[in-house]
Amino acid sequence: MLGDDIKTGTPNQNAAGSLLRQYRRRLIRKRRLWRAFRKRRELTLISDKRAALEPRSILCFTTLRNEAMRLPFFLDHYRRLGVQHFFVVDNESDDGGDAMLVQQADVTLYKAMASYRASRFGVDWLNWLKWKHAPGHWVVVADADEALIYPNWETVDLRKLTQMLADQGHQQMGALMLDMYPKGPVDAQSYTPGQDPTEVLTHFDAHGYWVQRQPKLDALWLQGGPRARMFFSNAPDRAPTLNKIPLVHWRRPYAFMNSTHSALPSHLNHTWKVPISGVLLHSKFLPGTAARAMIEKTRDEHFRFGANYADYYESLTDNPDFWWTGATRYQGWEQLVELGLMTAPDW
Repeated sequence: MLGDDIKTGTPNQNAAGSLLRQYRRRLIRKRRLWRAFRKRRELTLISDKRAALEPRSILCFTTLRNEAMRLPFFLDHYRRLGVQHFFVVDNESDDGGDAMLVQQADVTLYKAMASYRASRFGVDWLNWLKWKHAPGHWVVVADADEALIYPNWETVDLRKLTQMLADQGHQQMGALMLDMYPKGPVDAQSYTPGQDPTEVLTHFDAHGYWVQRQPKLDALWLQGGPRARMFFSNAPDRAPTLNKIPLVHWRRPYAFMNSTHSALPSHLNHTWKVPISGVLLHSKFLPGTAARAMIEKTRDEHFRFGANYADYYESLTDNPDFWWTGATRYQGWEQLVELGLMTAPDW
């Protein structure tokens, strides 16, 4: 069964190995929190709306750059889910999105002019802000192109969902990042800010995913989908990681390691033990993808081994068409449960 450990050796050897792993993970977590503490100097508070915060407010944290097109839907979607306050780190945007965020009564905005890559792709910045502002709160951590959904999300808001999770003794919920794409070339479509991206990105891959356990952090590693199919068929181990932990009841010792793909303490990674999971509808491939890929290829800020992804970015600049005969049209959360891409609880 997925998530079960395979034990070998004597009981004493297993116990000693377990203690050593726990010690190493504790050291990693402390180093990550120390990095976050040092990186706090790279953040400048631009707009402070924290006076509206309440003790049990549900918070959303995100790092972004030039996402003015996506921001209206992003804010509306998470407000609809029940997010009451946003902490946003803007990394050198020049598209006017920061001015839009300053006008929002529920957004506290920070500016970061330092390297996105050197901050471990924004993780250090957000770990610091969560350490400072999030203890005791349920938090959503999502990119501007990720819309979290879960079973009955239209009628069960995050307040109800987190209460159900807490009542069952759970502190987190996992999610699959599901790449959405249009029928036809990406830049042949049109999108209006505020529009639901799934009206443009109408399809996804229902099959072609694989998962393994990562023993270092006792975490899952899920890959597959259209990017793996199109760009990494000859090197599937390099395909993007799709498992995330977007919803956590935050405590000060917690830290994300690699985006929200994994966290410490390691029990946060045990999402397979939680009887409900979500999906992050990923709207990366809205019109403008080619131009954006060209910019990001030049900036080389998005991957630890950027040179290894040159072909990937080059392919994105060619206005790709992800649609194929095996594409599935998106119909809603019930469909994703039926396909096994999302799990619904029997509560």
